[in-house]
Amino acid sequence: MDSLQNQPHDLLRVEGLKVAFPLLRGELTAVDGASLRVLPGKITALVGESGSGKSMTGQTIMGLQPVQAMVSGRVLFDIGKAEPLDLLGLPRDGRMIRAIRGDRIGMIFQEPMTSFSPLHTIGNQLSEALRLHRPMSRSEARERCETMLARVGFPHPGRVFDLYPFELSGGMRQRAMIAMAAICGPSLLIADEPTTALDVTIQAQILALIRDLQQERGLAVLLITHDLGVVANLADEIVVMHRGQVMEAGPTAEIFRNPQHPYLRGLMQAVPVLGAKGRVRLRPLREIPAQGILELARMSQQPVAMRAPGARPLVSLRDVTKAFLPRHQSWSLISSNAEPVTAVDGVSLDIFRGECLGLVGESGSGKTTVGKLLVRALQPDSGSIIFDDGHDVVDIGEAEGKALDALRTRIQLIFQDPVSSLSPRMTVGNILSEPLDVHRRGTPAHRRQLVMALLRAIGLSEGAASRFPHSFSGGQRQRIGIARALALAPEFIICDEVVSALDVSVQAQILNLLKDLQKELHLTYMFISHDLGVVNYMADRIAVMWRGKLVEIGPRDLIMEAPVHPYTRALLAAVPVPDPSRPLDIAAARTPTAKAEAHWPAAFREVRGQPVRMADLGGGHLVRMQVLAEPHDLPSRRVVG
Repeated sequence: MDSLQNQPHDLLRVEGLKVAFPLLRGELTAVDGASLRVLPGKITALVGESGSGKSMTGQTIMGLQPVQAMVSGRVLFDIGKAEPLDLLGLPRDGRMIRAIRGDRIGMIFQEPMTSFSPLHTIGNQLSEALRLHRPMSRSEARERCETMLARVGFPHPGRVFDLYPFELSGGMRQRAMIAMAAICGPSLLIADEPTTALDVTIQAQILALIRDLQQERGLAVLLITHDLGVVANLADEIVVMHRGQVMEAGPTAEIFRNPQHPYLRGLMQAVPVLGAKGRVRLRPLREIPAQGILELARMSQQPVAMRAPGARPLVSLRDVTKAFLPRHQSWSLISSNAEPVTAVDGVSLDIFRGECLGLVGESGSGKTTVGKLLVRALQPDSGSIIFDDGHDVVDIGEAEGKALDALRTRIQLIFQDPVSSLSPRMTVGNILSEPLDVHRRGTPAHRRQLVMALLRAIGLSEGAASRFPHSFSGGQRQRIGIARALALAPEFIICDEVVSALDVSVQAQILNLLKDLQKELHLTYMFISHDLGVVNYMADRIAVMWRGKLVEIGPRDLIMEAPVHPYTRALLAAVPVPDPSRPLDIAAARTPTAKAEAHWPAAFREVRGQPVRMADLGGGHLVRMQVLAEPHDLPSRRVVG
């Protein structure tokens, strides 16, 4: 790092930063002597696993570290001036650091829903940041805020100004967060995981927005992320952190072409990518032993013969529809005759025993609603959902009483967020044994044995049974959620965005675990995700949803390498590849799907009164198109990437 420290024109220079927290016995070091630089007008990516110290470094630069943190080192800002500021030397809540925070240095937080105040409108919060640092009238502040909201992609900024954060989607909230960070025209922008848990098209639009702002305003950006695809497409320089220390740093192209440190090479091998290369078993930094899975398979109460793959679908959806009233209308506060919003619109598909069906699409496309319908968390408005195990045929939407109880032991859901889906008041042992207790499975001794087998299967020690969920990392909590879903030996599991918020190494660990479990326990999966690299690794077949409709379905290779529907092509084109030589098409990413639809071939446009169908292209490949369209209206199949 000496070569980085000796540069005279850095905008920001971090030297020997150490952040530690006092414990009963000793101290916990979160950042251990880290040094890095950010050049004016350039993007520096800070990369590493969860717990590596990335976010703590960004918070300390802003003076937002926890009160009990013990900080040492130097953070020099505005180095081009005669006397650069040492941000660590300023009083934590003093006038000088508050004048810099939000004005000279802006920050985009990872989760805008918890960063915005739920009690104030978007406009109130943007104008507050502006009026603190740029005294002006209320009308001038509103005009400036609406201009910025329009710049970050809101078509009706005046309306958004008066909305509350919960009235915006995740991508729209992230745009508003970027507007608030950039409203005062800072020279440095710190972006902490700005695209985590966003779908690929919204992520591409956010990346394009950050790049545009950086180039237009000459911003320097410190991009904190674990997504190497994002890094390859945005960053000029990379700094790799592990356990609070900087392992490697340098220009992006050079780092990707010739990584030196084993830790960085390990991170790159853990990233699921598109194409045939992305189907080779991932290599996480820490693999979960397979012995526990084999033991769990031996203890499974479900005979393996009953789970042999067959030609009959295990689950069949036929013309399933689900609609919702907007929240204020469902409470009957405004109007009782408003039209409901259709979340799932006539979806028909089959899921065969032993396969993994990937379900992809943008946020709001209806993926999670389909998953909730399959576990009967929601009731379909119309259509049928049939579960056929070869012995009993059950309509999931009509099942009641004992039939529904039995069905719920055979179909399980792994939730996206283990923090909110695991009870903080129960130990892990109680969480895993609760399904067994509710359904009266085995004797108390057998239940205890099965809980220990579940813990070993997910790579945790038996001592984890007496701990509470908050004492585990995000990846470990997700493994506990998987173990809970396995407790009743189900046949069919819906995985709803189970790795969307995990870093690449933990993600690889979870994906390998799911694959091993599927093989040894003969499970059937529906894998819901917006990450097409993950779906390419997990799925045997892929279904694509758009606006509640199924627009394309087929074998993984055909969907990934030769998609036909323009929406599927747009999804694949928006995936950032961890290779600087294959940059993302930023110009295409700027165009929202709603506007891109007008440029689709006529055969694929949804025209009122024009009937549509799922046309069979052969080999199990179906695509949604107009009934009157001819085969020559279809674009030729082409290999993507």
